[in-house]
Amino acid sequence: MDRKSCNSVYAVLNCDDILHDILLRLPPSIVHKLILVSKRWLHVVSSSSFRRHYLSKWGQDFRLLGFFVCNFLYLGRPRDGYRRPNWEPALPFLSTCQEGDDFNLSGILKQLGYFIDCSNGIILSGRHPKTYFVYNTMTKKKYQLPEPQQFYKTLCMALIVEESFDDDLCYKVIRAKCECKLKERNTVSIETYSSKTGKWKQSTLMCSTSFALRPRTVGMVVGGVVHWLAMWGKIAVYDPRLGDRYIALVKLPSGTLSHEYEECVLGESSDGLLQYGQSSNVGLEVWVLEKESDNPSLYCNCTRVKYKWVQRWKLHFKVIWKKNPPLSTQSKEAQILSFLPRNSKTVFIRIGWSIFLCDLATKTVEPVNYQGRGAAISWESSKVVPCFLPAWPVCSLSE
Repeated sequence: MDRKSCNSVYAVLNCDDILHDILLRLPPSIVHKLILVSKRWLHVVSSSSFRRHYLSKWGQDFRLLGFFVCNFLYLGRPRDGYRRPNWEPALPFLSTCQEGDDFNLSGILKQLGYFIDCSNGIILSGRHPKTYFVYNTMTKKKYQLPEPQQFYKTLCMALIVEESFDDDLCYKVIRAKCECKLKERNTVSIETYSSKTGKWKQSTLMCSTSFALRPRTVGMVVGGVVHWLAMWGKIAVYDPRLGDRYIALVKLPSGTLSHEYEECVLGESSDGLLQYGQSSNVGLEVWVLEKESDNPSLYCNCTRVKYKWVQRWKLHFKVIWKKNPPLSTQSKEAQILSFLPRNSKTVFIRIGWSIFLCDLATKTVEPVNYQGRGAAISWESSKVVPCFLPAWPVCSLSE
């Protein structure tokens, strides 16, 4: 290559707009490596404008940091309730990578109380009913929420992390009261904290029929809409974006393999729908919740929408045991553990204290190695939740 060609190539790559257009055409596996080329390339790739355009074209990838363990025996326990042993950490974490090991050793977990929920690398934790923290694993910043105004003896919660392409973290935390006694009620009191206002706001949600939210659970947020597990085999759907104070109830699917299910989980499918999975000792089944309307509006009162469950997967555990004979001796303990973010083809399952990644299409599993005392976890009284971080480089250099 002659000197003139070298100069023209250098001039092209030295123009941010042209470099921006070139990088947009490359897949994530390549783009994430190009941040090592130079500080300038790191600036371009990690900029909010490039990230916004790139994710709109390629979508968001995630990487697994590890698994949080939430023991319901301690979360919100009464004064005379079961006490946590001194040797057991309040927020156990099962690391699956070096970044997870560093996170576990950083000491921040001792400052966060008990685990409640996480989304896109944002962790919600605290001690019911007064103290709550939000921790950003990417920026290493911790935020303590002001004390709530309402006292809920038993509650369920939801964490809404709003889409943001700048450095500002925007989120909402919802506390919803759960009635200890199953009375005929068609209302529920909630309290919402917004990072934009820095305040809690109380409101009352209404439903056309009697319902009760399932206590000590966390709502699944899909597209800004909150989905809570409710009593009597139902899902409560609440859309806070419209300012409406209504809840829609949707009956859960019954299933055939998992009719007498022992575990159920909520997640988001690859096409942006709520997905629901349940498992028994026979197998697991997965459904997605679709809207029956032909052209449903993006912002539509959830009570005016008709929903239907569409089954996507049905898997006998026997099929897995045939392909993996060493696992057959533990088959009675198998259960669905969690979905992956925006993924419809793979789930985490648990066999004893071992965690596996199960491909629903190929019916194969692979072990997920983690660092932690899995044998010491009370799996029957605990919720094990994977923590995923957005797989996107962050630039710490000043602009």
